[in-house]
Amino acid sequence: MPDMNKENKKSGAVAKTAADIAKCALFVVVMVVSAFIRIPIPYIPLTFQTVAAVLAGLLLGPKWGTVAVAVYVFMGLLGLPVFAGGAGGFGYVFQLSFGYLIGFIVAAFVAGLLAGESAPTFRRIVSAALAAVAANYVFGSLYFMLMWIFYYQNAGAWNALLLYNLIYLPKDIVLCFLAALLAKRVYPMLRKSRRKMNDEGQGQNLNISENSPEKDNGMFDKKRKL
Repeated sequence: MPDMNKENKKSGAVAKTAADIAKCALFVVVMVVSAFIRIPIPYIPLTFQTVAAVLAGLLLGPKWGTVAVAVYVFMGLLGLPVFAGGAGGFGYVFQLSFGYLIGFIVAAFVAGLLAGESAPTFRRIVSAALAAVAANYVFGSLYFMLMWIFYYQNAGAWNALLLYNLIYLPKDIVLCFLAALLAKRVYPMLRKSRRKMNDEGQGQNLNISENSPEKDNGMFDKKRKL
């Protein structure tokens, strides 16, 4: 009986992990698609990947959200054309915008960590999303400045930071509010899905308990005594 319960718990954990991996794969696709929704701007292409990374953290949590975005970045570095404009390959690390790809990974982690896995309030979700965007811009802007000054040896770094980086911040803040609204609506469905999986696991435990050989043997012993 204990062994059967143990096996059932193990199968439930495997099913949950499989569901998490499926959601993770879905957000990898979302990251790829959002890279191709692109407005061409010099140096830093305008895409919707920031909000996609934030949503990954909000909906998948800090672990799987980070994994989803990290897998996307790794795919691009391996040479798959999944970065903005269909770019890819390890040489992309020399692009001025590569810091934002690193920032996407950090943003997903920050969003998931601050939002939590319970039932966060809308204010908490918005705060987590804004903190995630801030983390993304810190990594992206810092990398941009370092590459602009030391690798490309360009002048006017602060003007470039404003014109090609910070000017997009209001857009990402607005999108974060929209992402928070979407996450708030999706959270109940995710909780319902988790409860359903837990209920199914408990139901399997109950069936195993009712049909266990130990229970049958106990009933047989009672009949024999009578």
